Amino acid sequence: MRNLTQAEIEQLKSQRCCAQDWTQIEVAEPFHAEYIQDVAFSGKVRIGRLQTEYTLPGGFVVHSGIYRASIHNCEFGDNVHIYNVHNYMANYRVGDNTCIENVNSIVVDGTSTFGNGVRVPVMNEGGGREIPIFDNLSAHLAYILTLYRHRPDVINRLTAMIDAYAETQRSGMGSIGANVRIINCGSLKNVRIGDCAQIGGASVLKNGSINSNAEAPVKIGSGVKCNDFIICSGVSITDSTLVSKCFVGQGCEMGKHYSALESLFFSNCQGFHGEATAIFAGPYTVTHHKSTLLIAGMFSFLNAGSGSNQSNHMYKLGPIHQGMAERGAKTTSDSYLLWPAKVGAFTLVMGRHTKHSDTSALPFSYLIENATESYIVPAVNLRSVGTIRDAQKWPKRDNRKDSHQLDLINYNLLSPYTIQKMYQGQQVLQQIMHLSGEGTEVYSYQNCKIRNSSLRKGIDLYGIGIMKFLGNSLISRLSQTEWSSIAELRQALRPDSPVGLGEWIDCSGLIAPKSEIMRLLDDIETGVLATPEQIQTRLENIHSNYYSYEWTWALERLETLWGKAAEEVEVDDLLRTVEAWKEAVVSLDKMVYEDAKKEFSLNAHTGFGADGDAMQNSLDFENVRGRFESNAFVLAVLEHIRKKSELGEQIIRQIKSVQ
Repeated sequence: MRNLTQAEIEQLKSQRCCAQDWTQIEVAEPFHAEYIQDVAFSGKVRIGRLQTEYTLPGGFVVHSGIYRASIHNCEFGDNVHIYNVHNYMANYRVGDNTCIENVNSIVVDGTSTFGNGVRVPVMNEGGGREIPIFDNLSAHLAYILTLYRHRPDVINRLTAMIDAYAETQRSGMGSIGANVRIINCGSLKNVRIGDCAQIGGASVLKNGSINSNAEAPVKIGSGVKCNDFIICSGVSITDSTLVSKCFVGQGCEMGKHYSALESLFFSNCQGFHGEATAIFAGPYTVTHHKSTLLIAGMFSFLNAGSGSNQSNHMYKLGPIHQGMAERGAKTTSDSYLLWPAKVGAFTLVMGRHTKHSDTSALPFSYLIENATESYIVPAVNLRSVGTIRDAQKWPKRDNRKDSHQLDLINYNLLSPYTIQKMYQGQQVLQQIMHLSGEGTEVYSYQNCKIRNSSLRKGIDLYGIGIMKFLGNSLISRLSQTEWSSIAELRQALRPDSPVGLGEWIDCSGLIAPKSEIMRLLDDIETGVLATPEQIQTRLENIHSNYYSYEWTWALERLETLWGKAAEEVEVDDLLRTVEAWKEAVVSLDKMVYEDAKKEFSLNAHTGFGADGDAMQNSLDFENVRGRFESNAFVLAVLEHIRKKSELGEQIIRQIKSVQ
């Protein structure tokens, strides 16, 4: 970089440029003064090479340069194109090949941490669970910060770590990365923007970070207003969406006038039309409807139907807006939950529920309104085609392109986390029946009702689900090793790690033994883990060892089933287990098959066809929905039955061969 020559200064003046002090302007070689016009300079300004042209949409070609702008204390990389800054641009470093056109102002005022350290009062509008957001916040770290308030030393240390990181980001200079496009925008104040971001028509961006990169660019669209925010890589926010005091995780999409206030959104969430206030939206929380309000709750893998709502209007000492829907919950149109309440994993909520129910011990259920009462249909979602389809689609809808992924997501539908709940569910249902009598028509549980037939069916379905998981784990283990004798087979069953026994938790997408999460918290508390990077590394280690930990947990349950330790297991024990597994898998798949068939019944034909002709109705339905026999999902179910049956027979032959 060098200072301007007198000739260059004179040329710039002739092009309607001015400066408070021309000696404060430095330029790179070669310098082309003709590409700087109608510019007022103040403070220290550095300008890179201006050698390339830009082709704008529609084929319009412009040359890199600075035109019609007031610039204060800025540094520009090579081949930037700055045009028509209506107010001024101050205190920014701009990367190579970045284009900024037709904006009101871009300024850093004082010093800023660019959204790092902002407190978000998640889950409780009245406070008490404020989460300090920062660039590398994961769903799992946020889960700990949100729910482990009974360990104040852990919370204080985590908060101090995040605040220390925020201070390292504090600067009086903002940054706009390379290959960024900022077009037709309003005011940008105290905002840091990463490489390759596309910002078109944003109204206000204030105090935040847009962590875009070349692998996963961020898109900000027209009319968007963001205040006090962190936006991670691969995010799209468009269509006049409002974001205030929010963390928006990798691969999230928001648009169509969505409103998000004081909330956390983690990987692959989608928010369209509706509204969120003080929510913890774990991975894959999805809401697409204009009338839907999510408020003061914790969710993950949620699909919120139109008109879904939660509230507590019994203010008294203040709102008690807090609830939880465990992973995989769904709400139907016009469903309502009066907080506080807790919805079990993979549960469907239908109707209005005002009695603070807790169904966490009964996963895969329906929670249904019936004449103002809440009824539970336990375990019925295990046989639902919708549940299986959801589990299959989530990995396919991972929108993250960044090689550095913050959230560690376990997609398994059946895991120690859900299976332990099935064990608990069986025990709860059996205890209810024992206490109230086998002949009772309707049982009461957690402010809900359960019909006798539903209770009995729930016990059976949980048993099938448990057997399917245990068999899956056993067969997976046996398939990983070679064995030709009962001694070698017993050796193959030995766990790789003692970790995995006891309770498991879903740490907002990360399924892990509770003992490992407690060890993590202990190490934070004692200072063994002293930085967010060290904590993330530990979480990654837990995630990568999932299947090892899962086998340790599953083997303990199998030993209970066998009534003996793995070192004493016999061939007949294994054969019975595999046979029971095969029966469980096939019976569950057949239930899913029958559930899918309902979507092709005559009732499903209603509304198809024209002018009331039954033949036309059927043909129209077939041409739109296809035939049941050729449906891709149905064929996949049948193929799954075939493959699992063959696998079962193969394992049985292998086990018998050691006799």
